[in-house]
Amino acid sequence: MDVKPVIVGVDGSQDSVRAMKWAAEYAKHISAPLQVVIAWEVSTLYGETFSDNWDHTAVEKKHREVAEGVVSEALGDGAQVDVRVEHGNASEVMVRASHDAQLIVVGSRGHGGFTGMLLGSVSQHLVTHARCAVTVLPHEKSKK
Repeated sequence: MDVKPVIVGVDGSQDSVRAMKWAAEYAKHISAPLQVVIAWEVSTLYGETFSDNWDHTAVEKKHREVAEGVVSEALGDGAQVDVRVEHGNASEVMVRASHDAQLIVVGSRGHGGFTGMLLGSVSQHLVTHARCAVTVLPHEKSKK
């Protein structure tokens, strides 16, 4: 019997590092594979996509480096984790990933979070559209 993975969505934020740590511990506890997903998309302005001017290979490489950096910061340099770099809106990428997962883990806010928001747009979309259980780790305010 194949065990469905625990999938953690990351974006390089400290909330995603915390989500990575939590997901890794949980996956280990239930003997499930762990998978990291990072999404990227090119902005559209006035109906024109700038993707023609982008080096998609370089963009994907940069996002893979961000995801691997989160893995390294959360779990150490030697951690071996399956990293998926997906092109598309982060909310939709994570909902698609939920079809093959037993659990999706995300931080409550990523880099795009507005001060004072309880949930970011991706985590809010996930809790209403995912096809598996979702864990949203609360935002931890920085200690000043």
